[in-house]
Amino acid sequence: MEKLVGKVRAAVQHYDMIDEGDQVAVGVSGGKDSLFLLCALAELSRYYPKKFTVAAITADPCFGGVPTDYSAIQRLCDSLSVPYTIKRTDLGPLIFDVRKEENPCALCAKMRRGILHNMCLELGIRKLALGHHFDDAVQTFFMNLCYGGRVGCFSPKTYLSRKGITVIRPLIFCEEGRINGAVRRLELPVVKSACPADGVTARKDTADLIRGLEKQFPDLRQKVMGAMQRAGIDGW
Repeated sequence: MEKLVGKVRAAVQHYDMIDEGDQVAVGVSGGKDSLFLLCALAELSRYYPKKFTVAAITADPCFGGVPTDYSAIQRLCDSLSVPYTIKRTDLGPLIFDVRKEENPCALCAKMRRGILHNMCLELGIRKLALGHHFDDAVQTFFMNLCYGGRVGCFSPKTYLSRKGITVIRPLIFCEEGRINGAVRRLELPVVKSACPADGVTARKDTADLIRGLEKQFPDLRQKVMGAMQRAGIDGW
């Protein structure tokens, strides 16, 4: 945990993600990455030179029209002294039942982010932290290249001028495998996704492609990350 929080601090400092007096909302999906991010930022807030506070927010897609049980996450937030807000939405039924999207992930992610942005505004919070990590960044680079025919990635820090919100990604120096290990050791209450497309996505296919390439190029992920930083792609 300590080493990973150190990597979170390094990302926050390198990309100037947090300012004095910030209130940072962590977008909590219930997955391992967002739960670890919540714990890491709560820990970092105790001693980081720039004082900031942490809140947790969840946009429940209500897949199948059924609200998700986040009571275990509520207990975690209580133990961290972090306020927790849940917004129930019709995102799941809209994507799968009304629109019947064949490739739902991109649209669902975009709409969920929009809901989180609006939740921040309703709560008077101007900074939103998302749980994208090192491997997500490398996978996104490959997905943009292979599926979109462009060189790009999400940004470590993005100011959304229309909303007046800054989106930060403090886990970008943390590898997924290490996050998984920390989540197990901390026994964090991961909530299994009820999404019908869970585990059958272009991102999973891309992760499999990268694992295959790493058999020939063992340090491929590190090289991609380094290349993005040296080229200054999308704020890296």
